Amino acid sequence: MAKRVVARLKVTTGKEFAKIIRMERSPKTGAYQFNENFIATDQIKDFLAKK
Repeated sequence: MAKRVVARLKVTTGKEFAKIIRMERSPKTGAYQFNENFIATDQIKDFLAKK
């Protein structure tokens, strides 16, 4: 399960970035952990599609 933060991080020169927060299950304990990544907006769909 992943969600995209509504506020995007804008850079005046260059690409726009978004903060992606993905909830994943830990293989060791089985507990959930949250991973945060900054991704270019044109790569969001590809990043969320892969597991």
